[in-house]
Order: sequence, then C-alpha cells, then structure tokens
Amino acid sequence: MATLTASLVLPSKLRQSSLLSDQQSSLFLYRRRPKKKNLAIVPVARLFGPSIFEASKLKVLFLGVDENKHPGKLPRTYTLTHSDITSKLTLAISQTINNSQFQGWYSKLQRDEVVAEWKKVKGKMSLHVHCHISGGHFLLDLFARFRYFIFYKELPVVLMAFVHGDGNLLNYHPELQEALVWVYFHSNIPEFNKVECWGPLKDAVAPSIGVQKDELQFQVTPSSNSNLPEPCQEDCDCCFPPMSLIPWPERASPCD
Repeated sequence: MATLTASLVLPSKLRQSSLLSDQQSSLFLYRRRPKKKNLAIVPVARLFGPSIFEASKLKVLFLGVDENKHPGKLPRTYTLTHSDITSKLTLAISQTINNSQFQGWYSKLQRDEVVAEWKKVKGKMSLHVHCHISGGHFLLDLFARFRYFIFYKELPVVLMAFVHGDGNLLNYHPELQEALVWVYFHSNIPEFNKVECWGPLKDAVAPSIGVQKDELQFQVTPSSNSNLPEPCQEDCDCCFPPMSLIPWPERASPCD
C-alpha cells in the first residue's frame, strides 16, 4: 500500500518516459529530481490506474493456526503491513492480531496497517476489515481525506493478499468466497468514519470495486442497520467468536 502521511510527494506531472520498466508494476511510481549530482529517487504514491497485486511481494506468516481449519470453529485474523523500504507486504494469519508488526515508531506514525477477522454471525460467515484513517496525531488528521482515498483504492489489493495468502483455506472451504466483506473505516472525522459492505469476497477483490463501488456493492444506511451482522446476545452455537478479536476504541458508523 502507498505511504499515507506527510512524507507523500504528489507530482504535478507523471511522465511515462521517466519510469523504469521494472517499476511499473509496483505500488509506487518513481521520478528523478533534476540534479547533476546525487540524483535522488523519490517514491510517489501511484494515484492513477488500477492497483495491482503482486504475489512475489507478499510474505505470509502462519502463527498458531491450521491452514485448513474453518474460521467458524477456530479464530482467524489477518494482519497486513507494508514496508516503504522494500515495497513488500507482510501478512500474518493467526488467532489474534499480530501486534508485533506495527510496534515501531514509524509504523505508529504511518498507521497504514490493515487488520481483519472472520466471523460467524447467526450461522453466516463474513470477513470484517478495519482501516485506521485518522486520529492519534495531527498528521493523520491533516491527511485524512487522502488516506481515505488511498485505503479505498488499495483495498482490492489488500483483499487479494488475504485470498492469495490464505489460499489453502479458501480452496478447502470454497463457500467462504461467498462471504460478505464488511469494511470499517475508523476516523475521528465523521465524514470518514463509516462501515461499508463490499459484497461477496469473490467480487470485492476485483480491481474495479474501488472505482465503481456504487455499481458493485450496496451501502449500509442508518435506516438499514439491521443489515450489520450482530451476534446473539445470549450464549449460542451460531456465532463465533463470541467477541471481536480486534479491539478498537471507537466503532465506525454505517455510511449514509
């Protein structure tokens, strides 16, 4: 995913002739500053064109989970982080969120991690994805709109990383491809604090979902809060896990 804080450099013109051929498929574009000495290559967030998932840049870690165990019986979460240095993604598949992936000061500054969990609610499986848009420090608030745009655009890549990294699970339980994907955008700014349903997982991974969202998904409105999957209040066998595995101080609101 692209860099999401003040370190972003937005180009006024992107010249295709200046791009190296082996950089065109990465999540970043590069340009050279016009200096005769000490030429610097500056990463620029790629804002144009579809996002592309590259399996070769994904590192997958299985931490205490059975690759084939159904998430309706054993807790299963995804923790996805991105390295600006290597442009590689790291996906941890575990029973709880892998907090060690974003403990460093730089990760806390960027807050570009994406976390997700599988839930069974009233017998139906769904994937719940969480993104931190703003709140925590002023830089995140300053770039909230831009961060929302980047997360929104890159989410199909994130979901494809989940599908590719956990491919054995989905091959063993193909019905999970039909599970609805719920995306929680967390922000201290009401405009960006929302919950959206991106439809079945098999459709949500399509690159066009972030561009033509209104055609491919339905949105949750205040009048249809019943569409949000809410677990039973009493002990039951149709909901699992009984509590969310992703602690978040504020719950996002259904989008208007």
